[in-house]
Amino acid sequence: MARSAEFFTAELCHITELSNSPADEALLVALARVGPGVTTRWHRLRGIDERYVILAGHGVMELGGLPPQAVAPGDVVVIPAGCRQRITNDSAGDLLFHALCTPRFRPEAYEDLEGT
Repeated sequence: MARSAEFFTAELCHITELSNSPADEALLVALARVGPGVTTRWHRLRGIDERYVILAGHGVMELGGLPPQAVAPGDVVVIPAGCRQRITNDSAGDLLFHALCTPRFRPEAYEDLEGT
């Protein structure tokens, strides 16, 4: 699959899909960009594990019932399927990270939890 154009999501982040194809159901690789001061919406993915590999910027990851955790370049965040999550960019520039989904992301797996 060719790289997608960057698109803005209802979750409040920008996504560029680097690999998301029915020919490779096992994995999605995406570049995520969260603007300065932005907190993504509370959400979870049903049946999909995620890993965030932080590339640039820094922020605060909130995952399930765990205390908020600072994240910075080189950190890897493991997000189990079905786990409530959001991330805040608390830096002056963009927060960039690779999002790896196993199996690959499908829109029907996304569940918005804002306000719940």
